[in-house]
Amino acid sequence: MSVRKRTWRNGDGSSGEAWVVSYTDQAGKRRIKSFDRKRDADNYQGSVSVETRSGLHVPDSQSITVTEAGRLWLQSREAAGLERSTLVSYQEHLELHIIPLLGAMKLSRLTAPMVRAFEDKLALDRSPAMVRKVRGSLGALLADAQERGLVGQNVVHSLRKRRHRGKEVRAERRQKGKLKIGIHIPAPDEIRALIQTLNGRWRPLFLTAIFTGLRASELRGLRWADVDFKRDELHVRQRADYFNSIGRPKSEAGERTIPLPPIVVTTLRAHRLACPKGTLDLVFPNGKGNVENLTNIVARGLKPAMIAAGVVTKSGKAKYTGLHSLRHFYASWCINRRVDGGLELPLKLVQARLGHATITLTADRYGHLFPRGDDGAELAAAEQAFLGNAL
Repeated sequence: MSVRKRTWRNGDGSSGEAWVVSYTDQAGKRRIKSFDRKRDADNYQGSVSVETRSGLHVPDSQSITVTEAGRLWLQSREAAGLERSTLVSYQEHLELHIIPLLGAMKLSRLTAPMVRAFEDKLALDRSPAMVRKVRGSLGALLADAQERGLVGQNVVHSLRKRRHRGKEVRAERRQKGKLKIGIHIPAPDEIRALIQTLNGRWRPLFLTAIFTGLRASELRGLRWADVDFKRDELHVRQRADYFNSIGRPKSEAGERTIPLPPIVVTTLRAHRLACPKGTLDLVFPNGKGNVENLTNIVARGLKPAMIAAGVVTKSGKAKYTGLHSLRHFYASWCINRRVDGGLELPLKLVQARLGHATITLTADRYGHLFPRGDDGAELAAAEQAFLGNAL
């Protein structure tokens, strides 16, 4: 491997010069690359020397652009059978964030400092969560290209090795803050008011959401075959995604059994008689028996019900605008003490009821709602039981 200066005479009589790096790659093929400055040639020589010794070097002539690699990555993800909603998210990451800033760059020229600069540009007008997701997609894109032999190393992974991942996550959590009763989670009085105003086709749906904590996709995909009236429980075995396609839950933990309180059992029994019939056997279908649209549920069902119940903002709009708020309430109901009208379930059982893949997810999201066990009244009782009349 060598760096030499090359000069020549142009047709108009002027002279030109360049610094040429000459080397043999790991496949034994002779290659050259020219630079205007000797410093750039020396830097390239140093990096190529390391890459060829480790078998990671991919010459520019064999490299492709980030855009081209992104297309190949999406094709591979589609072939892997990922859900349509996941593929759409990946495509948005590529088209809206990665290609505009890095699309024309060849993979072989992409460096960790370039990725860091890319993140900094994203952070100017994107949320920390979006920056993290896009960086993850770029890393997956490069991993796919590396497996295809189109790039020697994944610079996103090498960048993340120098990061304090835990600090990033904690900073993001601090920005989001904890879920709060009356802000993110409907208060018990608000739920009581909502239940009193529920009627028609929305009553069985929202009662089921309130007292089972099913995700919106699970509610929309729930079948009558999965409701067991003999045991007063329902089974989550499928869901309907954003595009109304029926499929299995996203994780093994999503398949679960949830007990039903009497109010839900009674309401579902009556609802079954009037429920539109369809080949999908859905509990909460649209008027034709097909999967109900999520936007329709929220716009025509949840928001009007909130307003009718007086659960509104200062401007008179629905205070909670997503079905997930009812899932948050169910989680809090499972956690609350029995004396406060809750179920007082242990953390592991709350995880199972919610269908979380890990207990860490449940603890991180709802751990602060569990009774502390060290409030004034309980401390006084514990003190009396321990000390008695000793003092």
